[in-house]
Amino acid sequence: MSDTALARRPGATRRPAALPPRRTKHQKRTEATRRALLDSARRIFARDGFEACRIEDVAAATGHTRGAFYAHFRAKEDLFFALLEQEARRRVEQIRHALAQCQTPAERRAALREFFVSRLTDRRWAMLMVEFKLFAVRHASLRPRLAAAHRRIRASFRIEGIDDSADGLKKAALEAVLAGFSLEHAYDPLRLPKRQAIEVLGVLFDALVP
Repeated sequence: MSDTALARRPGATRRPAALPPRRTKHQKRTEATRRALLDSARRIFARDGFEACRIEDVAAATGHTRGAFYAHFRAKEDLFFALLEQEARRRVEQIRHALAQCQTPAERRAALREFFVSRLTDRRWAMLMVEFKLFAVRHASLRPRLAAAHRRIRASFRIEGIDDSADGLKKAALEAVLAGFSLEHAYDPLRLPKRQAIEVLGVLFDALVP
C-alpha cells in the first residue's frame, strides 16, 4: 500500500522518512580539510597566479603538508577544477534564490540582468579565470578538459523559461564581454569606471537577451 493510501486510512500513521547516514568523525575531518584546501587555493591562486602557486603553499596555509593535499587531489589542475565546480554551485544557488523571489517573467529577467552585471566586481575570480584559460591555451592537453567543465557549468545554469531566451552565440558574446570588462576594470578603473562598465554591460544584456 502506498504512503498516500495509508495516510487516508483512519488512524493510520505515515512511516517516518529514512534519515541520511550519520557521518563519522573521520569523514567530517576529511571534508573540512578539503574545504580548507579549496579556500586556501582561491586566495593563493589569486595572489600569486595559477602557474606560480605552489602546492606546498596551499597546504601550509591550512596547517597541512603535501601529503594532505595529495590525499584529496592528484595535481594542482585538479584543485582548480574542484574550485571551479564549487564556485559554479555557489553562483547557481545565488541566482536560483534570487529568482525564487520573483513573481513575473519581467522580474526574473531583471534578476538575471542584475546577477550578470554584478559579476563585474568579482575581480579575484575574473583574474583567475583569465589566467587559467591562458594556461589551458598554452597546454593543449588541458583544453578539452576545461571546455568540458565549462559546458557542465553552463548546463547547470539552465533555468526554465530563461535559458532559451538567448542562443549559444549570444551567451558566448555576453560571457566574453564580461570577462574582458572585468579584466579592463581591474587593470585600469580610471579608464573603465565601475558605473560606466555596469551601464554598458546592462545595455549589451538588453540587446542580446529578449
